[in-house]
Amino acid sequence: MSDTAQAITQVAAAGDLTVARKSHRLRIVLAFLAIYLIWGSTYLAIRFAVATIPPLFTAGFRHLTAGIILLAWCLAKGLRPTWPQIRASFVIGFFFFLIGHGSLHWAERIVPSGWAALLIAIEPIFVFLLSSAAARTWKLSGMLVAGILLGLGGVALLLRGTSLEAKPGTTLAAVAILVGALSWSVGIIYSRRSHLSGNPLLLSALSLLTGAVMLLAAAMLAGEARGFSFAQVTLKSWLALGYFILFGSVVAFTAYNWLLEHFSPTLVATHTYVNPVVAVLLGWLYGGEGLSLKVGVAAAMVVGAVVLVDRGTNKLHLNS
Repeated sequence: MSDTAQAITQVAAAGDLTVARKSHRLRIVLAFLAIYLIWGSTYLAIRFAVATIPPLFTAGFRHLTAGIILLAWCLAKGLRPTWPQIRASFVIGFFFFLIGHGSLHWAERIVPSGWAALLIAIEPIFVFLLSSAAARTWKLSGMLVAGILLGLGGVALLLRGTSLEAKPGTTLAAVAILVGALSWSVGIIYSRRSHLSGNPLLLSALSLLTGAVMLLAAAMLAGEARGFSFAQVTLKSWLALGYFILFGSVVAFTAYNWLLEHFSPTLVATHTYVNPVVAVLLGWLYGGEGLSLKVGVAAAMVVGAVVLVDRGTNKLHLNS
């Protein structure tokens, strides 16, 4: 090969490498935007959906459709579930989706979506407390204690610091969201301690499907089918349901799994800092939800608490 031809080949190879690097960087940016913005926006989408669709049916249809899509994808890739995964999917589906998401969808008929996101955001505190109780080892630091107290203070301020106290059912709805966050945390502890092998995407698909079956059964038992008609569902509710099925449960979740394969869980977990802020802002801009000073302070306290608990937990792991 002549020197000229060799030089042209090297330039072309360098160009291909540059394009590949730019494409990889773009994929990273889009993946983080997905878990930051899409997951933050699903709280408002839930509120729009449950306005005219019964809440348990909304959650059931959401997870059934997403589970079918993900399962079809897994089967197309040649993945097959194991019996331990199938058994575990019922446990995870119960804690994650029946209790965790069922309570959230039910409560968002009453409380603002920004509220719901802030209450859900204290989930890392529950995870730390439950994991410590399960391991029977309590390793506390000043940062962890400060984070727990700050988070509890933010929730207390949120529950008693707004004009929505007088709205019927507000306190019950807020408690339901906290119970859902606790249930989700139990599911996380179970999934960590069960030591299941196999593709996590397949387990997620199975858990979505089992959770959907439980949600739809609960909807029937709760009588949500009585008096419900598809004719009463507004276009906004249909669009919201389609949005968090496609983007919230498929696109963002796929991006989340891809990020976990390429980056540390600590970096990926930064979405827990951003999601409640996005939810509060979108609820204010597009949902007509109030954004008072007290709500802003509560949001800052909760997000700050999540940061402190996350950093404190990571330091304990590094030092152990």
